[in-house]
Amino acid sequence: MKFLKNWQYSLLLLLGLTVTFTACKNDDEPAAVLSVTGINPTSAPVSSTITITGTLFNSTPASNTVTFTGNAVATVVSATPTQLVVTVPAGAQNGTITVTTGGQTATSSQAFSLSARTVVTVTGSLTANTNWTSDNIYLLKGFVIVDNNSTLNIQAGTIIKGAGKADDPSGQQRGATLIIRPGSKINAVGTASAPIVFTSNQPAGSRNYGDWGGIAIFGKAPINQPSATTFEGGLPGTVGTFSDAADNSGTMQYVRVEFGGIALLANSEINGISLYGVGSGTTLDHIQVSYSGDDSYEWFGGTVNAKYLIAYRGFDDDWDTDWGFSGKVQYGLSLRDPNVADQSGSNGFESDNFNPGAPATGPNAGLPLTAAVFANMSNFLTSGTPPTGNTSGGSGPYQSAMHLRRNTSISIFNSVMVGYPEGLRLDAQTGTTNTLDNATSGALQLHGVVIANSTTPVRGAQAITDAQATTFFNTAAYKNQIIPSASLATLLLNAQTFNLSGTPNFLPQTGSPLLTGAIWDGKGADALFTKETFIGAFGTTDWTQGWANWNPQTTSYN
Repeated sequence: MKFLKNWQYSLLLLLGLTVTFTACKNDDEPAAVLSVTGINPTSAPVSSTITITGTLFNSTPASNTVTFTGNAVATVVSATPTQLVVTVPAGAQNGTITVTTGGQTATSSQAFSLSARTVVTVTGSLTANTNWTSDNIYLLKGFVIVDNNSTLNIQAGTIIKGAGKADDPSGQQRGATLIIRPGSKINAVGTASAPIVFTSNQPAGSRNYGDWGGIAIFGKAPINQPSATTFEGGLPGTVGTFSDAADNSGTMQYVRVEFGGIALLANSEINGISLYGVGSGTTLDHIQVSYSGDDSYEWFGGTVNAKYLIAYRGFDDDWDTDWGFSGKVQYGLSLRDPNVADQSGSNGFESDNFNPGAPATGPNAGLPLTAAVFANMSNFLTSGTPPTGNTSGGSGPYQSAMHLRRNTSISIFNSVMVGYPEGLRLDAQTGTTNTLDNATSGALQLHGVVIANSTTPVRGAQAITDAQATTFFNTAAYKNQIIPSASLATLLLNAQTFNLSGTPNFLPQTGSPLLTGAIWDGKGADALFTKETFIGAFGTTDWTQGWANWNPQTTSYN
């Protein structure tokens, strides 16, 4: 019996030692760790596939996040625990690659480098459906015209470069310009991680305003000019007599247009983006026009709506409306360089019916009136002293945040204008008070507009007196505000709002009065508008993040 007990004790002791040894052994084994051990090939162009080897990858492709230098996220084509096949994303830069899965992140010891994409030169007319893909770079020379009711499809992440006047194959010294004719379409659908970029053909560091023409889209929506009227900048064709307000010229989403805008003659230029009679069936959102040599955006008639637009460091006006434009725009940002303005006097908004604006007697004879409605716009020039006189880096001075003239019936809601010499210039040519008449009748509405840090917040011009303009703007029911320069700090703007040397940030500080107080009456009640509580383009979400580029001068586009 004693022997049996001893044997039982020995067995229990042996089992305990075994468990202890096993536990210690397990404790000593390191946990499995995610790793990246190789990249093959280590150099490839955008849109090609590469293989990443390592350990502990997830076999479900979507469960692995692969990020290239430049914060460009790749599509994982296939996955095993030791191998990922990924597509090199647009926006990738030379450097390491990281993989994140299962709560772990690993970075390659090898560096990946982008190799140059094939350059495809494009000239003349495109008369059949055409596809441009992100594995190529497209170099435009002269006027490139999408015609014959055809469609140009552009893949996300594609880069298109515009050549200058000297490279025009026609010998007419026309900077490269992409022209979409009535009945034809452009479908340029980028993404936040893979925007489509139209830019200069000059190397990084040598780009400038007006290196090429820009984009001009022509639709079939109404324009209030005679049918034989020609277009600015030497663009081909005449206005015609189109009347399809719902016309569809395609889609542009997550698109950047850089260093376009080129002059043919004084007051006859191609803008960063020119929209002639573009209809409401067209989709425009998340577009950035940077360093345009003329206006960033100009609408000539039409009914197209748009959201999330950026005008960055333009030369002339940011938002120019003419010839009966009656679309709606919500969420627009302008950030200007206070040292660069145009000889014509640069404005945030410049709005005309046409020149001289009256009489407006019928279709294609001054009607429909320019009656666009803009909401949640932020125009930022400077937090310092508003610039006066000719700018050191431009050809002229700054003028107004809003120059409304020549019988316009534009309306602006819940918007903020900071740092212009003039806030509002309400202007009617001598012999008529039509712009003032439109304002007093309610056809022209400014509601919830904040003018801050302006030397002359409100003024009249020509046939409108300062007192008349001021009485209109200060109507209590409109809830407009004037913030003197000395009180600019009370707006609690972000400290990085005017940052031109890094990445700006436009989100107002907590407690900013711009985060409340929006008014959505009158034309602002239109169902197209999201009824935000904030004034200006931003509340608590930065919709520019991920796709906008604040330093295109040094970006390598290969």
